[in-house]
Amino acid sequence: MSRVAKMPVAVPSGVDITINEAHISVKGAGGNLSIANNALVKVVHSADRLSFEPANETREANAMSGTLRQLVNNMVVGVTKGFEKKLNLVGVGYKAAAQGNKLNLAVGYSHPVNFDMPSGIKVETPAPTEIIIKGADRQRVGQIAAEIRAVRPPEPYKGKGIRYSDEKIVIKETKKK
Repeated sequence: MSRVAKMPVAVPSGVDITINEAHISVKGAGGNLSIANNALVKVVHSADRLSFEPANETREANAMSGTLRQLVNNMVVGVTKGFEKKLNLVGVGYKAAAQGNKLNLAVGYSHPVNFDMPSGIKVETPAPTEIIIKGADRQRVGQIAAEIRAVRPPEPYKGKGIRYSDEKIVIKETKKK
């Protein structure tokens, strides 16, 4: 059995979990999230914990039990605490401004780049060169952060661009004559 699937998911108070044949739904203060249930995994809901077991002894069922356990754990953490990604803008004149659910970027192009945030995702700019993306769904927060970073990824010679706050850019040496 997957070692990840052996650990049960703790369900804190204030979080409601609904399990049926098609979906697993998690409802909490941070919102509502759901995921498709897999027939290869048996989900057992006891008082304040969820446990995941493979339905049969195949390799796929073993792998899916750990995968589904981690996805449900991310949903529980998302509706209680939420997830966030921080991005930094490095470059002369690079700045970001959040207005409601829109993000405006000025990153060296001849035009500003505008992003509309989907529902459930919040964006903040505490400083003009810092972007914070928050939400309950870990996958969507990471995907939006990756799309914003792709507008101007960091270049290897000066390091200018949009980068994750914990990302280290290896600066290349320029060509010598």
